[in-house]
Amino acid sequence: MTAGTNGGVAVVAIGRNEGERLKLCLAAALRQAPLVVYVDSGSADGSAAMARSLGCAVVELDPARPFTAARARNEGFARLMERAPHTELVQFIDGDCELEPGWLQTAAAALAGREDVGVVCGRVREVSPEASVYNRMCDLEWRQQPGEIRSAGGRFMARAGVFKLVDGFRADVIAAEDDEFCIRVRRAGWKILMLDAPMAQHDAAISTFSQWWRRNRRAGHAYAQVAALHGRGGERYFVSDQRRILIWGLALPVVALALAPFTRGVSLAVLLCIYALQWMHIARGCRRRGWTAREACIYGGLTVLSRFAALQGLAIYAWRRRRGKEMTIIEYKQVNR
Repeated sequence: MTAGTNGGVAVVAIGRNEGERLKLCLAAALRQAPLVVYVDSGSADGSAAMARSLGCAVVELDPARPFTAARARNEGFARLMERAPHTELVQFIDGDCELEPGWLQTAAAALAGREDVGVVCGRVREVSPEASVYNRMCDLEWRQQPGEIRSAGGRFMARAGVFKLVDGFRADVIAAEDDEFCIRVRRAGWKILMLDAPMAQHDAAISTFSQWWRRNRRAGHAYAQVAALHGRGGERYFVSDQRRILIWGLALPVVALALAPFTRGVSLAVLLCIYALQWMHIARGCRRRGWTAREACIYGGLTVLSRFAALQGLAIYAWRRRRGKEMTIIEYKQVNR
């Protein structure tokens, strides 16, 4: 593996009904990069027109094929290569995120200094973690230790050559497409690096329980789909995640309910105690990472509850795969006009 000279950095942003968030996203990208490609997935809020007015190159996905973030990034990259074929570094960003000042320069310098690294990412922080307990959960999820990692998430800078080498994203993967992409990057011999530097602000905008539930249902679908692709071999990607969902979301409740008539309901009380212990176990792990007691409590409780939503996602994937259905996106955000 060799790293070529820097042929410039460009940005590929993707979005669907992100409204004002998208405007902030594109404006921040345009302040740092000479070329920004925006890919729109059937927005109903005028996103494409707004992006054009800011000076972005715009791709509007054909609605005849299922929308996915993976497909959007691939088509954005293809348009970028048409417009600027010598671009060597590409920053991918979502429409609900805003790049931090100086990030592109920091990331490009990191790649220039490490010829073995194909992808870099940085710290992400939630814009309004105090707005809802669900936003706070997202803010906690973004916390990751710097260093070599196995997946960069959907917001990262990649060498264009590496992206081409692995044929980009799999367009049919509806979520955790970043994990699936990074698996192939690492298998091709490249490293993925988390920098100790601010990369982006994220606006989850999750204000209701139903939104949070759909987001975790989507996560369950992602675990199942990516495990079906990469669950065998030494890494067994997402296999343990699926197992935890099946145990905590299905097996334990089924056993407790089956025993309830014979134990006069004691099995149900035991089940609640087991969930409480699991909550405490997760919270203790968070405390060891330096989180506050409140943060640890929130994360532990919602993590336990999320297994039931994720179980639905596993079931949806199994049903779709068995019947040969298309893998369509599971949305959780409201349309922003």
